Formats: sequence, C-alpha cells, structure tokens
Amino acid sequence: MKPEALVILTPGFPSSEADTTCLPPQQIFVRALKQAYPDTHLIILTFHYPFRADNYNWFGCEVISFNGKDWGKGFRLNTWVKVWKKMGELNKQYQLLGILSFWLGECALVGQRFAKRHQLKHHIWLLGQDAKAGNRFFKRSKPDGSNLIALSDFVANNFANSYGIRPQHTIPVGIDVSLFDNTSTERDIDILGAGSLIPLKQYHLLIETVRLARLYFPKLRVAICGKGPEEEKLKQLIWQYKLENNISLLGEIPHNEVIKLMQRSRIFLHPSEYEGFGAVIAEALYAGTHVVSFCRPMNGEIKHHHVVNDMNELQKRVIELLKRKNIEHHPVLLYSSAQIAAQMMGLYR
Repeated sequence: MKPEALVILTPGFPSSEADTTCLPPQQIFVRALKQAYPDTHLIILTFHYPFRADNYNWFGCEVISFNGKDWGKGFRLNTWVKVWKKMGELNKQYQLLGILSFWLGECALVGQRFAKRHQLKHHIWLLGQDAKAGNRFFKRSKPDGSNLIALSDFVANNFANSYGIRPQHTIPVGIDVSLFDNTSTERDIDILGAGSLIPLKQYHLLIETVRLARLYFPKLRVAICGKGPEEEKLKQLIWQYKLENNISLLGEIPHNEVIKLMQRSRIFLHPSEYEGFGAVIAEALYAGTHVVSFCRPMNGEIKHHHVVNDMNELQKRVIELLKRKNIEHHPVLLYSSAQIAAQMMGLYR
C-alpha cells in the first residue's frame, strides 16, 4: 500500500524554517495542514524561490525547489518540464490525493495538465490579483468552477465578472492563534501599516493621512513595516511633510514581531488599492486593532473592520477612531488556520 500524499505547487516557499517573511499566510496554512493530518505526506514543489535547487525538510513537509530562472520562455519551460518529471515520480511513489496550486499562474497550468493526464484531483487557489481580467493563464489552464477556490467573496465576484465563471469554493486565510500573546499590552502605537512597499499598497496615502491627523494629535505615533521599491519615495514624503518624529519605517521584520506590533497598535491602516483577503487584516483584527481599508473581502460586516470608499472617508474614519477615548480592543477571530486546513482537506478526501 503506497503512502498518501498531497502535492502543492507554488512559485515560492520559505527557504528554511527560520524564513518567516516569505508568504506568511501560505506558511501558516501548510503548517496547519501538516499538524491536522500528520499521516498525509505534504510535498511542496516550489518553482522559483528559494534561489537554489534543493530538497529539504520544512516542519515535517518535503520541499523541492527548482530554482527556476524567470529569464524567458526557454528557462521557464525547462522548469515546467522538471516539475512535470518530479510529479511523475511522486505519482508512482505515493497514493496522491491530488494537487493544490497556489494562484492561477504557471503552477496552475502545469498542475491542471498533469492532473488531467493522470486523472487526479486538482484545485487552484485564487489568492488575489490572479482573479483580475487579463490573466493569460486562464485560457491556457482552462479551469472550471468546480476546481477553483476563491480566497474571498471579493475574489470570487471579481473572477466571475472577469471570466464568466464563478469559483464553487471559497476558502479564506486562517491565522495561527498560538502566535498571539493573550496578556494585556499597552497600545503605544496609534497607527500601524504592514506589507510590501509597492505602488499597489498605496502607503503614500497612510503618510498623507498622518499629515492631516497630526494637526489634531501632534504626538501621533506611527510605524510601517515592510520593504519594497517605494521605500525611498516614502522616506522623501516623510521628510517633505516633516513627519520624522511621527513615522518610523521599520523595514522587513519577522512575522512574529509584526504580530507583536499589531497587539501594541490602536489602528491598522491598510490603504491597498486591491486586496483579495489580506492575511494582515485577519491578524490585525485578532490582535485587537481596528482595521481601516478600502477593500471588503467578505460580503458580510466584520466587527472592527471599517471599510471606506475614498481618501476623504479614510482620513475622517481614522481621525474619528483616534478621538475615541474608550475604544475597545477585543480580539476578533475570523478563521483559524485549523479550520481552513480542514476545509481544504475536505476537497480531497
């Protein structure tokens, strides 16, 4: 009797157990899956990152990295062939429950064709921008609603509007509640931002908001953690508005340290232009902060999540929250990682 296994295809995965900043939501999901189903061998095939060809153990999961060079069609096709061959070997070695692809991209393309050839279950987890119109892998992968998993109602609606197909499953991000300290913490950070410093995340709007809010609260304490190409522009804006004493750019910090900052914060401001279901939103809510963002991930109302429509409304809501003296900071749990792991495995068993 061959051992049971589930294959996960992803563009990138942590290079080691200490690499906590690489795709934290996917890390948490895989660890929860392994913890809930220890007898199922989890094999992660990562196309590009880490930048080495390797086979290593990650919290009891087998990770095979292919160091795919994204230098053009030839190199990318070479990676696909290597992944295909490895999946063929795994299919002989294990009783495969199926394949799970992160994002509707090249992983989904390879996974879809291999699963069809070998009559295996394959699901594609739509994790954000891959649900937008213009995804060139949609026609090449030819997914149908039955094998598509949307990260949120927002992603499901966006995909349906873009392609005329509605994902039949919605599985959001889950959080690892064990990362949070239950002891009471002083809320000594007024506003926190966390994420990649890229144009899509619009962190300049956070700085513009602080510029206005400082008129009411001169000693406003703000922190932004993350790294990216917008960092220098943000530094210049902070200098231009003379906000050096109010805003600290902390750079990229370990995931558990971000959680601690959330538990010290009053408001988590997430001004991203597009967000499938930011794990940072779910984590911030469980950390007890009030979240202000433009994106509504789920159709229903979420306690302590303030969804705004434009910059004017965003600034008003932030200032209003800062003015509240007795604002509550109770944890709001949307979905635990254990719940999400069980929901996902239910699609394969």
